[in-house]
Amino acid sequence: MTVAAWLDAATVRIAAAQGLEKREARLEARVLAAFAWKVTPAWLIAHDRDTPTDAQIAAADALLTRRLAGEPIAYLVGAREFYGRPFEVSPAVLIPRPDTELLVELALAHAPPGQAVEVLDLGTGSGCIAVTLALERPLAQVTALDRSPAALAVAQRNAARLDAHVEFLSSDWFAALGGRRFDLIVGNPPYIAAGDPHLGRGDIRFEPLAALAAGGDGLDDLRRLTATAGAHLKPGGALLLEHGYNQADAVQALLQASGFQRPRSWTDLSGIRRVSGGHLSE
Repeated sequence: MTVAAWLDAATVRIAAAQGLEKREARLEARVLAAFAWKVTPAWLIAHDRDTPTDAQIAAADALLTRRLAGEPIAYLVGAREFYGRPFEVSPAVLIPRPDTELLVELALAHAPPGQAVEVLDLGTGSGCIAVTLALERPLAQVTALDRSPAALAVAQRNAARLDAHVEFLSSDWFAALGGRRFDLIVGNPPYIAAGDPHLGRGDIRFEPLAALAAGGDGLDDLRRLTATAGAHLKPGGALLLEHGYNQADAVQALLQASGFQRPRSWTDLSGIRRVSGGHLSE
């Protein structure tokens, strides 16, 4: 079997199993083959008539079998790109998604270059938000927390590999912070309703449930964060939270009830109100 033949067969099987278009399935097949054979995607094109060894075929087939069972590509290869940088991921953390880049863009707008702002990232997971902010704003003092030791280990490795200066804390939300205050607090907390059928579909089935679900309506953690974040913000400080596609009005109401000024929401590239936030008074 040649490289091209393996890719063709894998593409057909992935498309059928995952309901993907051929182009997307082909991309997944290339990612699996390149990872299994420790080559670049360009190598696959240049060597499409080569015949992989039996060991190489077995390695690629093993990954393909796991993908056909629904396991996310990011977990299979241990990485996902976010904001133009590769981040290590594992089943201990959520897979970074393009939607969350909106939260980063908004955070950067609240932390102008050249200012030594103090930023807190809640539930950092892979560290993609905290590490990106630290790299994009070198003068910022970025702190990131998570209650999962396994997630913190992944985040710390990402920071070390990308040479980002981030302080990591083991904490159940604000519990370990004492009286510390920040100029900006950001977070992508759990926001899916516990009974939502989406939790049993697609990649989400393999991601940590504790980082996804938050009570009967998905708002448990958002309620807690909006109610307590003010005690950890400096005067005039801002809170920015990612949330579900239909939760913007509810989160704005929570922000207003907790004393935040000018609560508003921002839309992602799909036109969905994905992030809401507000400021404390000066």
